[in-house]
Amino acid sequence: MTRSSLQRTAFLALAALVLTAAPASAHHAMGGVLPSTFAQGFLSGLAHPVIGLDHLAFLIAVGVAVGVGGLNLGLPVLFVGASAIGVGIHVGGFQMPGAELIVALSVVIAGVVLAGGRALPLAAWTVLFGIAGLAHGYAYGESIFGAESTPLVAYLLGLVIIQSALSVGVAMLFRMRSPSVSAIAPRLAGAVVVGIGLATLLGQIIPSA
Repeated sequence: MTRSSLQRTAFLALAALVLTAAPASAHHAMGGVLPSTFAQGFLSGLAHPVIGLDHLAFLIAVGVAVGVGGLNLGLPVLFVGASAIGVGIHVGGFQMPGAELIVALSVVIAGVVLAGGRALPLAAWTVLFGIAGLAHGYAYGESIFGAESTPLVAYLLGLVIIQSALSVGVAMLFRMRSPSVSAIAPRLAGAVVVGIGLATLLGQIIPSA
């Protein structure tokens, strides 16, 4: 596969994911019903990061950043682990003020960095992924808050599997041909991520927007 073909494939894959997820803006795989079985919890965990455009966009941004930056695959693991902790914070009844706003800002920041073709140091990505993971996880926790232990564990399992698969999968896709940070594919992906982040941020600031 040529580099231009890889770039087109990556961008089209991102666009397809966005279009697929767009109709499901409710951020809840069970239609607002609290999961009550292992299967329901697992399916909800698998679906939640995909049906929420802001979460999906950030996962893709994680993968692109790791892939083009040649960063350690431990970074996606950091984000996924932090998101699991964030879920625990929410279901444990603790408050994280401004979590949804942090989610939106994290998407915008990651997208701007990628679209600008910038190479951030490992420490900067580590801080961003850690903070974002906690906020995204806290937001994920809303759909499982109040559930029994069995669907809760299943939800976390599904959440870890889908987030790991998406972020690491995207990273490996971009690593196959080793495009630079300034190449067109990651920058186009970043531009799409910025758009989603700004739309989400606007929705947080002006709920009726």
